[in-house]
Amino acid sequence: MNQSLRGCLSRRGFVQKSLGALGVAGLPAWYAKEIIASQEEIIGKRPSDVVRMGAIGIGSPQSRGRAIYGDAKRQKGRYVAACDVDSSHLKNALEMMKRDGFSEATGHEDFRDLLARKDIDAVTIATPDQWHALVAIEALKRGKDVYCEKPLTLTIEEAYAVEKVAKETGRVFQTGSQQRSDARFRLACELVRNGRIGKIKTVEARIGRNPTGTFKTAPVPSTLNWDFWQGPCEKVEYITQRCHYEYRWWYEYSGGKMTDWGAHHIDIAQWALGRDGSGPVTIETEATAPAKDGKSYNCHPIFKVSYTYDDGVVLNTMSDGENGIFFTGEKGTIFVSRGTIKASNEQILKEPLGPDAVRLEVSNNHMGNFFDCMKTRKAPICNVSVGTSSVVVCHLGVIGLNLGKKLNWDPKAKTFAEAEANALIGRPMRAPWKLQA
Repeated sequence: MNQSLRGCLSRRGFVQKSLGALGVAGLPAWYAKEIIASQEEIIGKRPSDVVRMGAIGIGSPQSRGRAIYGDAKRQKGRYVAACDVDSSHLKNALEMMKRDGFSEATGHEDFRDLLARKDIDAVTIATPDQWHALVAIEALKRGKDVYCEKPLTLTIEEAYAVEKVAKETGRVFQTGSQQRSDARFRLACELVRNGRIGKIKTVEARIGRNPTGTFKTAPVPSTLNWDFWQGPCEKVEYITQRCHYEYRWWYEYSGGKMTDWGAHHIDIAQWALGRDGSGPVTIETEATAPAKDGKSYNCHPIFKVSYTYDDGVVLNTMSDGENGIFFTGEKGTIFVSRGTIKASNEQILKEPLGPDAVRLEVSNNHMGNFFDCMKTRKAPICNVSVGTSSVVVCHLGVIGLNLGKKLNWDPKAKTFAEAEANALIGRPMRAPWKLQA
């Protein structure tokens, strides 16, 4: 069999297999065919250049740092360095990289040492949230392209600072909100944008409850630089559940579910509503009080944040309900999650969009989109401005929860009407760390 025929048969098999998988995912056949066509075009244009990579916050084998490392490796990213403040994670990661053929990979504890290297083109950032802005800004100023895990930053002030530096340096910046590269979410947004369920009345971003728990202080593991891990945050005693994955449930380092799952689902709600670069005008909250003893998870366990936009649409971000996003319009409903897309009437999904319909940017591989854009120098699907506006909405909710009162936000002026809320747009940083944009 000649090579060209083998390629055709291979591609045909790929298309048939992909169509079957997309059908199982709940996508209508007409949309699945569009996805395959666009993906074939992207594959045909993909550059063969190898990108030299550095991983900042490589983490444990179960971490997001390892997951995005695998994604980049599949896109011909060649890792030459890794950085982590836990030497056990770093040792394990370097062993993995060497097994993967990256024999030259070296390790660093300080991200600044990695970023000072001239042989690195781009970095993946998967540190705890309090480090995202400082690391990303330094990487951008050092001329690196950046893939930064969501949520983009710890505060509103940091988000705008990262956006400013990314625009000034002209580097390619992808926020790791990978649902923008999932066809189910794109279809839901296109159907909403084209009025398939009529004028939108409410959106529910169902993101789950925050965990609770009280813990004891413990000796700092010999492999962990606890002071460096805390970085710009206030120095406190070590508690095992403050560190690594569990940092998400402490407001000192993250925003709980509001910035964990909220960064995903609020991002999709903004996309569907055409609100990238903007946001709501009022924020109202209700919640059960969190622990405040300093040794417990302190994010609000049960909560509801209601955002109202200037056209009257209400986005309810809530701890209850099946994980996913539920759109309610005057003519029907759509529910979308990572496992399915459903509508109140099957015709909402089955009827193809017309030739003049609003169509959204297509990406079927989030890391692949980042690599494509590093070659073309175009903005990725979840570029820094998208990541900024989405995480700002998350932080508006966190501020609302912590103040426990209705707030008024001006998305153009980027300020609250309430002074106590404006005081929470940023946070002081522990010396010697400074936000320098």
